[in-house]
Amino acid sequence: MEKGQILDLTIEDMSQEGKGIGKADGFAVFVDGAVVGDKVRVQLRKVKKRYGFGELIETLEESPERIESFCARHGECGGCPYGQLSYAAQLALKEKQVRDKLERLGGVAAPLVRPIIAMTGEPSNYRNKATMAVSTGGLITEKGGIARPVHEPRVGFYGARSHEVADCSRCRLQSEPAMAAAEALRRFMLEDHITSYDPRWEKGLMRHMIVRTAAGTGEVMIILVINGKAVPNAQKLVEMLDEAIYNVPVYEDGPLAGVEFNLESVVINVNKSKKLDGPILGEECITIAGKPTITEEVNGMKFEISPLSFYQVNREQMVKLYDKVLEYADLKGGETVLDLYCGVGTIGLFCAKEMQHKEEKKAAEGTPDVMQPGQVIGIESVKGAVLDANRNATINGIVNARYVCGKAEEELPKMMSMASAYGTEEGALAAEGGKEPALRITQADVAILDPPRAGCDERLLDAVVKAEPAKIVYVSCDPATLARDIKWLGEHGYEFVEATPCDMFPWTTHVETVCLLSHGEKRG
Repeated sequence: MEKGQILDLTIEDMSQEGKGIGKADGFAVFVDGAVVGDKVRVQLRKVKKRYGFGELIETLEESPERIESFCARHGECGGCPYGQLSYAAQLALKEKQVRDKLERLGGVAAPLVRPIIAMTGEPSNYRNKATMAVSTGGLITEKGGIARPVHEPRVGFYGARSHEVADCSRCRLQSEPAMAAAEALRRFMLEDHITSYDPRWEKGLMRHMIVRTAAGTGEVMIILVINGKAVPNAQKLVEMLDEAIYNVPVYEDGPLAGVEFNLESVVINVNKSKKLDGPILGEECITIAGKPTITEEVNGMKFEISPLSFYQVNREQMVKLYDKVLEYADLKGGETVLDLYCGVGTIGLFCAKEMQHKEEKKAAEGTPDVMQPGQVIGIESVKGAVLDANRNATINGIVNARYVCGKAEEELPKMMSMASAYGTEEGALAAEGGKEPALRITQADVAILDPPRAGCDERLLDAVVKAEPAKIVYVSCDPATLARDIKWLGEHGYEFVEATPCDMFPWTTHVETVCLLSHGEKRG
């Protein structure tokens, strides 16, 4: 293949960036603007050894799965790469990607992949966390060569592969409170001449706005990420945000049906980094109005969420995802469950509640076969999330869950080594001078892994294997790193049983997957 060559292709797949993928004599070509099923004519603009990138010249035949753009601004902000693909086709594609990665990267022959768990109804406005970039335009040169700043506040999302902010007055993935708050911030910045951070000059104030919404309670948190410690005339901004959230209508249908939203928390997050591509949030949070946390309610349980803590962004699908985790864990009561990369403790608390119910039922029936109550031990590196997790356990009356702050790959081996050193409970008490000893783990029954996109640290996987759980339930947001870790675990005694994808992020290329691994026999 040569640069400039014209090819006619049938698009057979799509990449993680939403590019169509077609093949010519086994040579893969990535094409912007093409979807699965399209027949297209492209010109090669970049050629590598085994693949290339083509520019779309003409669509020869449209795919039957192609639809009118989900969003009027499709292609500008890069947030909906599947925005021209039917929902059924998105689901099929994501399920295929999970299966392909397990086979090709995980070395699992003919993996059992259950049908993907889809959203019900129209899959829109599902995100409970909006992270929006802020920009104020730039400079204009007047007569005499004098440069004058232009305050044209933009609050929205970065364009694909750029740091240009696409101003977004309506996003069909985000909640209505998020869009209302964005409009209030635009007006405030315009009226009070508030600048955005510009890395070229290392000056400017506003960097990002993050809006977290709790559909179960209607509580809203707004986080203003700034290059400083204060916002001029902040009380005015708080009042504008409060009014904007108050005026969000109550909808009769959709994922936010019947929810009355109220602004409960406004927090300043200090981020003085000189880069735009570094972490969005800094470590320091200052509450300037309301509470430092908001509360969400899910399935009769309450969860406090702080600015820095991780929480699943799709409430409806989170419940389905965790139901699948519980199905795979198959808890009977009395187990020791490891909840690693636990965030604010949601998965572990669901497990702890499940064990409590089963233990109480056995006690009520007079047939207790559990020698001691089950326990959940969670590990998370974000301090605020660990505080939230322990607080959430208290709020929900769960006494059999404890959460530890630290890197899971470091803390779990410590717990294992302490158990080995102490040997017995009496030995532990003696070693600690009669005080309650630190958490120790001799053996786990179930390990739940919910790592970030990069997957699990190999040291953590090694520690999990040494804990000898009968089952590992792996919750992944990246099929490639899931497959890599499954291969490693397979080489260390854990057999892949099955996986179930879950569509947490419709219209995007991302897919969540719950996977069961076991020492035992495969399920039917």
